[in-house]
Amino acid sequence: MTHAKTYRRPWHFPIHLHYSSRPIIRLSPSQRWRKIANTLSLSKQARLRLEWIIYYHEHENNASLTARHFGIARKTFYQWFNRFDEENLADLEDRSRAPKKTRQREYTTWQYERIVKLRRAHIRYGKMKLLKLYQGEYLDDTSLTSWNIQCIIKDANIYYHPVKQAGINRKRSRSVKRKRIHDLKKKKVSGFLLCLDTIVKYTYGKKRYILTAIDKYSKVAFARMYTTHSSKSSEDFLYRLHYLLDGRIKNIQTDNGSEFEKHFAKALEKLEIPRYYSRVKTPKDNPDNERFNRTLQDEFLCMGNMVTDTREFNRRLTEWLIEYNFRRPHQTLDYSTPINFHYKYHKVLPMYPSSTYIVDKIVKPARFINSICTLRGAIWKRRIERDAW
Repeated sequence: MTHAKTYRRPWHFPIHLHYSSRPIIRLSPSQRWRKIANTLSLSKQARLRLEWIIYYHEHENNASLTARHFGIARKTFYQWFNRFDEENLADLEDRSRAPKKTRQREYTTWQYERIVKLRRAHIRYGKMKLLKLYQGEYLDDTSLTSWNIQCIIKDANIYYHPVKQAGINRKRSRSVKRKRIHDLKKKKVSGFLLCLDTIVKYTYGKKRYILTAIDKYSKVAFARMYTTHSSKSSEDFLYRLHYLLDGRIKNIQTDNGSEFEKHFAKALEKLEIPRYYSRVKTPKDNPDNERFNRTLQDEFLCMGNMVTDTREFNRRLTEWLIEYNFRRPHQTLDYSTPINFHYKYHKVLPMYPSSTYIVDKIVKPARFINSICTLRGAIWKRRIERDAW
């Protein structure tokens, strides 16, 4: 018995067919519609109208029952039922209610230009007065009406707003006089530019304001607390700062706050000190003062020194300012103190008078020497605490 040889091709391999025994689930119309609505991301109102249709089909096509169940009128239900298309559920979305045919302009281009010119020349005149002026100036044109003038005023948006116009006038008047800080050419001289700012603190239900100032070059700083945020407080702070630095202030930089207006501006004019403004919402225009404010809060206020009594607070603040200016190393000054840095590059410090009377009568008493470790710190503290000028 011979056996026939069988040859198998190298690429021949058995194919195994797998059949799934999982039954096919058919969705009901309502389930299919809800799934399509999720896929199309229909709005909340369109989904609600779809629920009207589903409820209608599930309750024997009873429109009255559906309307009562959802609290709508039968007319409203039939309106959306007639629009319903199961092949396009997007028809249940709100359509634009704008009219298909809108009223066109009934005035010409040259009429528009003439009325705009008249309106700007007589901003307080109404449409009837403008019509009389127009008819008296352009006798050949009789087609223009008061309604056309009203439409032109609305399209051109030429209205008189007293409050808004007054605000614009004030902004324009201030913007003409204001000199921005980026226009000032900086000089590495102590006292050339003093930067001012305000810190607002809420403590025990009370509001307190700390005015701060720092020399941009030498980093000599000064601060004082006030109970009000008025220009009077800023004026008092400016006079104290001017007295402390012996009047050696070339320029002042402030932000656009109201506390640096009125009395403060008058004091600057009296002292003949030029003023420069920071740009609105631009903290980088005054980085030195912003950093000093952060240091004051971290190293003084957060250390339990925040009290509402201004006299006690300013007494503690004076002690800390002595520490800040005379003993605290500053990284920007190559870890030197502001006072030592000033002495290193300047022979005479403006805040130290050469009068021997102050040294004999003020510095020598023990009540100053006990709290201040150096002669210079004693004189500086005396100048801060002095109220008369």
